[in-house]
Amino acid sequence: MSYQKEKALLQELAKEVADIAALPLQEEKRKLWRGLNDLQPQRPMVMIDQICWNEIDCDGTLALHCQTPELRPYEEDLRRKLFQWKHFPVDMVIEPYIKVPKAIRNSGYGLNKQEKTLAHDPKNDVLSRKYIDILQNDQDLEKITVPSVSLDEPETAKRLDVAHGLFDGILGVHSAGAELFLQLWDPISTYKGMENALYALADDPDFMHRVVTKMMLSFTSMLDQLEEQGLLCDARYQTLVHCAGAYTNRLPAPGYDPQRPRCKDLWIPGLAQMFSAVSAAMHQEFELDYVNPIFKRFGLVYYGCCEPLDQKLDIVTQIPNLRKVSMSPWTQAARGAEGLGNKFVFSSKPNPAYLAHGAFDEELIRNELHQIKAACDQHGCPLEFILKDISTVQYEPQRLFRWAEIAMETAMA
Repeated sequence: MSYQKEKALLQELAKEVADIAALPLQEEKRKLWRGLNDLQPQRPMVMIDQICWNEIDCDGTLALHCQTPELRPYEEDLRRKLFQWKHFPVDMVIEPYIKVPKAIRNSGYGLNKQEKTLAHDPKNDVLSRKYIDILQNDQDLEKITVPSVSLDEPETAKRLDVAHGLFDGILGVHSAGAELFLQLWDPISTYKGMENALYALADDPDFMHRVVTKMMLSFTSMLDQLEEQGLLCDARYQTLVHCAGAYTNRLPAPGYDPQRPRCKDLWIPGLAQMFSAVSAAMHQEFELDYVNPIFKRFGLVYYGCCEPLDQKLDIVTQIPNLRKVSMSPWTQAARGAEGLGNKFVFSSKPNPAYLAHGAFDEELIRNELHQIKAACDQHGCPLEFILKDISTVQYEPQRLFRWAEIAMETAMA
């Protein structure tokens, strides 16, 4: 297929997306998300993300036809949006623009993780990994460097030229800056290995304090550089925070300049998933004492992921600017809702394993969602259902479509 034919193909897909983006329903969804995130919800909200797309194509519409490398990501993005809108839209919002990532060069932390990898499915990018310990002493610690951040202006201009050539007159083109994730312990766990890192917290706490201090200072420097260079994302286009809707009347902060976004204009998500296995006191000492000063710089905070936080809410709810707390499948809904009350959003992560069982059990899903909603209703807790980490649906995409229907029925009840 020639470049011109590929361009025509993308423009036809973009027109379909533009028609959907123009529907009044999109603004209705934005208002619902703003209500939830401003703690005045009309109902629970529902999102689906991190999908096993390799198992989902039931009608052939996800197959890519463009061969030009710089066009294939656009085709994939457009096709996935159209497919999801057709089959499991829940509360997703289709925006009338394309995001074009700025070419931000980042030298990283200086360590190259070593791992052994086992793929469960060659067509699936969900992998099982074992990490080798390369962070054993102070000599190794010295290898952690402060990231150097800069904008590659020619590459950024090239990306924008391509996007404007494809989508002008159909969809807007937005030059997208950095959207950050505050996760100090996820990279540490890849440098040491999960088990080694957990043992070291107890066996060599002084060394681990030096490790997390170095990581915190490196992250802070990276953040300073992004802010100073105007490379953070434009708050007006920050529509998602950790797979959930980010729409809010709280952001950006007064005095906002789209050319120089500040931390206080933005959401930031944070997590420490390996701390599922540590006490609240250790969680405070090795994680929150280090990240809270960074969270204080941001407008709103989403905290948590897969780690169960329902028994740590006395410390988690003290995070500066906290607005959403992840409630993983390993939490007790009643305890989580009681601890959050009406001051924070209960960001429920329904169990994706229910879509992976040998037999698909609708009642199992319905009961889980009903129990969570009942707990939040009892305690006046704003609620969102965020189905994510979907590694398999046993090659039966209808399971995902049906989950979406059940979730929306529950949210509307």
